[in-house]
This record gives sequence, structure tokens and C-alpha cells, in this order.
Amino acid sequence: MFAKIEITGTIESVTGMHIGGSSEFAAIGAVDAPVIKDVKTNYPMIPGSSLKGKLRSLLARQYNKERIVSTPNDDDERILRLFGSSDKKPRRSRLIFSDMVMENAEELQEAGVPRTEIKFENTINRISAVANPRQIERSVRGGKYTLNLIYNAEEKDEIIEDMQTLRDGIRLLEYDYLGGHGSRGYGKVKIYDIDLECVAGEVEEEILDACREMLREVGE
Repeated sequence: MFAKIEITGTIESVTGMHIGGSSEFAAIGAVDAPVIKDVKTNYPMIPGSSLKGKLRSLLARQYNKERIVSTPNDDDERILRLFGSSDKKPRRSRLIFSDMVMENAEELQEAGVPRTEIKFENTINRISAVANPRQIERSVRGGKYTLNLIYNAEEKDEIIEDMQTLRDGIRLLEYDYLGGHGSRGYGKVKIYDIDLECVAGEVEEEILDACREMLREVGE
């Protein structure tokens, strides 16, 4: 079989989030570490690659039987099915991730809330006590991003298990962080209003209902 299932939802930042952009051509006095932004709107964004990489790394910690594998190609079979591999027998990812641009930027602006904030941080040399200050840009808490994934359904008997794997990854992410500096409070997110529908091909409604119910467990 072959069908495509679209998975949608909302990612909301609970704390300021830093997913780094390029500062290679920054002007003098510019922020040391800017966030990545959509070129068209200049709104903060979550690259699909950032979400994909984070979910895969979290699932690897849970599913790889508490062992460290040498390459992602050695991940558990459930992870390889969703995220693919690039070894001698490459496998395409069943999940397709889209970039996500902040969807409520204008609403925040109308409420007097900027899209991003600058957080000042210091590192202190323990011997000399010399401070090394830096500025880190963060997309503000309360920013919302539209989750959009496409799942390529290839084996009927594996759809529900694949959705269980995805649910586990999303649940782990809510108790972890997205982007950088998470141990200092950055990047906590919540994901809710998850839904799915078959947009190409055919998948039995009973399977879709079971997948919906499973994914909706996240964010409740």
C-alpha cells in the first residue's frame, strides 16, 4: 500500500526559545546569537530539520535499549522506519517535516509583545573572575507555530506502531527542550490540537481513528 497522512497541530513555546541563525555578517553592536527567521516575513521560525533531529535523538535514547550506537544507521528499527537511514541500503524517511513560521506574530505585536527578546548572559572565569557577557536572542514565550507533518503509509500493519513512536517522541519533547540552552530554561514547548487525515491514497478509518486517539493523548 501507499498513502499519505497529514498530521497537524500547534507548537507553543512555554519559555523563550533560541534556534540559532547565522551571525556571519552581523553589524558592529549586533546581537551575538540571533535566532533563525523566515526571510519573507522576518518572523521567528522552527526549521523542520530542528524538530526532526530533536525527536530522533530523544527516541534514540528511549528505544536503543540504553546503549549508545555508533551511527544513526544503527538506531532501533522503529526509529529507522520513521526517520530513514543512509547506509549501504538507504531507507527513505516515512516522516516529512515542514518548516514552521510563528503564526501569531501580529497578534503578539498588537498586544505590545515583541516577536523576540534579547537575554543578556555572562560566563565568569573562575580564576580571574573576568566576565564574558553576551547577548542571546530568543523568540518570546507564547509564540505559536503550526505543526505540519506528512507520514508516508507504506505498510498497513505498521501504521499504528509508527504513530505510537511519533507520540512517544512528542511526549518526550514536552519534557525536554527545543533549540539551544535548554538546561538554562530555554525552549520548553507544549504541543496540542493534534489531528490527522489521509490526504492521498486510502487508509481504513478504524486505523485513522486509533492513530488520532493515540496522538491526542499528547497535550491533554
